[in-house]
Amino acid sequence: MTQNNGILSGKIALVTGASRGIGAAAARVFAREGATVVLAARTENALKAVAEDIPGASYVVTDLADLTSIEHAVQTVVERHGRLDVAFNNAGVNGPPHPIADFPEDDFDRIMRVNLKGVFYAVSAEVKAMTEGGAIVNTSSVGSLHANPALPAYGAAKRGVNSLTESAAVTYAPAGIRVNAIAPGLVLTEMVEEWNDHDPGVIDRITGGIPLGRPGAPEEIGEAAAWLLSDRASFVTGVVLPVTGGAAV
Repeated sequence: MTQNNGILSGKIALVTGASRGIGAAAARVFAREGATVVLAARTENALKAVAEDIPGASYVVTDLADLTSIEHAVQTVVERHGRLDVAFNNAGVNGPPHPIADFPEDDFDRIMRVNLKGVFYAVSAEVKAMTEGGAIVNTSSVGSLHANPALPAYGAAKRGVNSLTESAAVTYAPAGIRVNAIAPGLVLTEMVEEWNDHDPGVIDRITGGIPLGRPGAPEEIGEAAAWLLSDRASFVTGVVLPVTGGAAV
């Protein structure tokens, strides 16, 4: 699986939210491109299963809503491999669709804790560990780029990720650290299937507006992240890259 001449050859990579969906797919892509991957998520059994499928991979159980746990994950990477070169901050949660006026406070707080606060402090820990430069990619969403009435808290959190990405890119560019984000459109993950359970037909409705005529696959988001993390994107920082199959943003 590992390629010595891949675009991430020799890189030490941290992937959060790596127990399923985009995170697990991205970890496999990174390994094929030559990276040594450390997986982070809350569910140990799922993490272990993904890690066993990726040569050279390991994992660290991490609560991406908890600052101490985030810092422990980054420090674990450094202890195991001596450094951290690239990080993909992909962990995220959502909930049932609600309009703003009826949005449960507990759901709002959980979405903000993981999707915004968790990414904020992951970036904080990662830039401290990247003493010789590096690259970070955060997972945003196409729903952060326009009105998102069905998922207003999710969209707001992801728009915060965009601002964080741009601020961190400017702040840490002098240290040789690039920070970008990906804004996926409709991608067939467990999270999207859960959304479809609450709003039957939403996948078909959104697919109807995609010029390529289909949803994305998790691996396709991983490929975009791999390029942004690689030295081939060495002059790219502060970008929120839509990966939408041509759907308007």
